[in-house]
Amino acid sequence: MLLLVGLGNPGGNYARNRHNVGFMAADGIVRRHSFGSWRSKFHGHVAEGTIDGEKILALKPETFMNLSGQAVAEAARFHKIAPDQVIVLHDDLDLAPGKVRVKKGGGAGGHNGLKSIDAHLGNDYWRVRLGIGHPGHRDLVTPWVLGDFAKADEIWLGPLLDAVATHFPMLVAGNENGFVTKLAQEVPAPKPPKSESMGGPDGV
Repeated sequence: MLLLVGLGNPGGNYARNRHNVGFMAADGIVRRHSFGSWRSKFHGHVAEGTIDGEKILALKPETFMNLSGQAVAEAARFHKIAPDQVIVLHDDLDLAPGKVRVKKGGGAGGHNGLKSIDAHLGNDYWRVRLGIGHPGHRDLVTPWVLGDFAKADEIWLGPLLDAVATHFPMLVAGNENGFVTKLAQEVPAPKPPKSESMGGPDGV
């Protein structure tokens, strides 16, 4: 059995936040592959399904981001799931919007959800890093991640979530490179911001 974890914060106020893209991706996978209904368990919501013969437990922790590891560790212990059979979907400030990377192990990169999982489970699990871009200054990070996706983000966000759900079986099969390649082919780049000026004294 694999444990699929989407990270986010519970409640309608957070539903469209950039920090909740892990929840969004988990929801898409559950819908696309006809998992059972979400139900409350392990301090979160869980849904069960099968992809290409592999049983999968999807989990969305309801502990708020900073305590995500409590729910993940409880589910993993109960089902005797080893860390390397855990796949965590999460937002990543260090990747451009719509870019995706997959890796096993490594540091938390300042992500509080990953820090909590590391503390409870160790770090030998798989991470699917879903790029949300960086606001440009560290003082802007909190309002950025806890802010809603903009309307302009739909050009890449919808295709990203669709592609993650469609090609998730490749991850289940252990084909991480193929998964990342497919997403790179199918997710369009964000539109560059419109210039606020046609030029200044320096002609730029």
